[in-house]
Parts: sequence; structure tokens; C-alpha cells
Amino acid sequence: MKPKPISGKAFVLGDDIDTDQIIPAQHLVYSLEDPEERRFYGRYALSGVPDAQSGLPQGGVPFTRPDTFESEFTIIVAGKNFGCGSSREHAPFALQQAGIQAVIAPGYARIFYRNAIDGGFVIPFECFEDLSGLVKTGDELEIDRELSLLHHKPGGKKYPLRPLGDVADIVEAGGIFEYARKHKMF
Repeated sequence: MKPKPISGKAFVLGDDIDTDQIIPAQHLVYSLEDPEERRFYGRYALSGVPDAQSGLPQGGVPFTRPDTFESEFTIIVAGKNFGCGSSREHAPFALQQAGIQAVIAPGYARIFYRNAIDGGFVIPFECFEDLSGLVKTGDELEIDRELSLLHHKPGGKKYPLRPLGDVADIVEAGGIFEYARKHKMF
């Protein structure tokens, strides 16, 4: 079955966005199991990013509007080393709760990359060139998952993404545990 494309508005960030910026420690108090509480992870996702770096190139763009739990953005385009810092799985979880389906960056902290895939939270695509200076916050994007291609709708340009390879099956299953259940591994 062909994977559905991911489309929506871009939210652009720079280099070295760490897990404390993705979800600050003071917001790790909510239950991951309680549906009412877990929504707060979406509200506070990216709340640790300095205002001037939030929503590039202009900055000062809030990721979520006050008193909302989801963002109007679907795809994050970031610079190098996205998700560095602590190993908390709350970071990709918070992005998922905010409505993010994919992150595109030239490189990731390995623990963030694995947490994103293993939990089935967001799809971490790697780009061959840093797109954070080419895409603007609010631009419409579409990711063709089958061809590993980003279509930047305002300019009509297409950018290749690194194929997901073996992790694509884990992503499609919804995470490592769902993958293991599907393949009767336990």
C-alpha cells in the first residue's frame, strides 16, 4: 500500500534545537496516559525556543496560539542537530500532540531520531541540503513518502529527502511495539 503524502504548513527553526526547547522540563508534569492531560504537551511544544528563533526567517511566530493545544503547522523544517540534549521521549511526543507529522532536518541527535521512530510519534526525514534557509514559516509543503521528495509549493521546487530505509516499516506500523505485534515478535 502506497503511503499517503504529508502536506501542510511549515514551521521553520534553526540549528541545534534541543529537547529542553522542544518541551521545557517544567511542562513534564502531565500524564502521558490521561487524554486530557497529554494535550498540554501539544500546547507547550517548542515553548522553550527563544522568540527571535521561533518561526524563521522573521522569528516571533508562536508555534501554538494561546489557549490552544494544537499548532496550525504540520511539518517542521529545521537546521542541523535537531533534538540534541536529553534523551526524553517527551520531545517527539509533544510535537505529535501539537499536530506535527514530520520533521525535516539535515541531521538529528540519534536518541531523538530513535525515539521519534520507535514511539511512532513523528517521521524524522533527513534532507541532503539545509532547507531551513530556503523554506519560510507558513509555506505550504508536501512530502511524497514513496519517492522521498519534498515539494515546496510556493516556489514549485522539489528537494530530495534521504529514504527512510528499514525504519519505514516501523513508521508505517505506528512505532516499534506495533511493528513487533504486527510481525508476531511477542
